[in-house]
Amino acid sequence: MKSTLAISAIIFTVGILTLPVVFSDNSFEWRQGEGHESDVANASHPLYTEECGSCHMAYPPGLLSSVSWTAVMNGLDDHFGDNAELDAQTHKAISEFLTASSADNSHYSRSRKFMRGIDANSPPLRISETPYFKRKHDEVPAKVFIGNSKLSSFSQCNSCHQGAQKGIFDDDDVRIPGYGRWDD
Repeated sequence: MKSTLAISAIIFTVGILTLPVVFSDNSFEWRQGEGHESDVANASHPLYTEECGSCHMAYPPGLLSSVSWTAVMNGLDDHFGDNAELDAQTHKAISEFLTASSADNSHYSRSRKFMRGIDANSPPLRISETPYFKRKHDEVPAKVFIGNSKLSSFSQCNSCHQGAQKGIFDDDDVRIPGYGRWDD
């Protein structure tokens, strides 16, 4: 009887420890059923995903600093060549979400890596301009883009990183459209 109880307790404990876990502050989030941890806070705000995600991928806020997000949001009248202005209430809600979840306000290790080497006096407006992004993508050859109608720039994170919108950028899951699995 004692051995049966001990075995049951072990099975129960192992079962509990292997469940996907999400703390209320999203500090430890597992992809359901896949066992991969999120790398940065995901783009979870419904207004942000609706407004910004209607034109491009709603980038995870943990990929830029709060200063960068503020500059992006304050320049929506000329948002990389387009007018993306929002009404005041929507602008405020999205700005607050982005800055609160930004790389410098994050506990995620990849977000902290994105903050390294950022010049506070000249923060990047594009994720692809950050030193960390440049270092992680420096080995991707130009041939991946040249003549590839499925991929035009690095700004389409979700083209290669299928979990990008969820904040997952696992190197082992990179699939480059028109090229295949990336193996560095």
